[in-house]
Parts: sequence; structure tokens; C-alpha cells
Amino acid sequence: MTGMRRSIKVSLDVGLVEEARSMEIDVSQAAEAGIARAVAGMKAAKQFSEEYPDVVKSNNEYVARHGLPLRKYRSF
Repeated sequence: MTGMRRSIKVSLDVGLVEEARSMEIDVSQAAEAGIARAVAGMKAAKQFSEEYPDVVKSNNEYVARHGLPLRKYRSF
């Protein structure tokens, strides 16, 4: 990160923002932290798929044939 700041417009769930503010959460800092985690996760996933394409292909083929192994435990 550069430390420089830019003001941007985002749309957030009103109830969530009100709850965050009632808990004295800095919404800007929380949003930035969430975006930073998302970026880091995407970088890691991209790096993994580039380093281990055979593993990604094998896993995708397994799921295509058999479905998700623990699907019955999903709550959504």
C-alpha cells in the first residue's frame, strides 16, 4: 500500500453501517481492511493456480464428476 488516500463512493447496507457506527467501528478502516484481505486472497489463489495447475485441474475434474465432497454439510 502506498499510504495515499482517495475518496470514493461505495454503496453499503444501511443496517450494517448503522450497526458498525453504533459499535464505534471506523467504516472506512474496516472497508479498507476487508479489501486488503480480498486482494491478498486473490493474489494467493492466482499464485497457487500458476504454480500448481495440475492440482487445480485435478480438483476441478473431481468436483465435476463427484460434486463437492462435503456438500451435505453446507448451510446455504
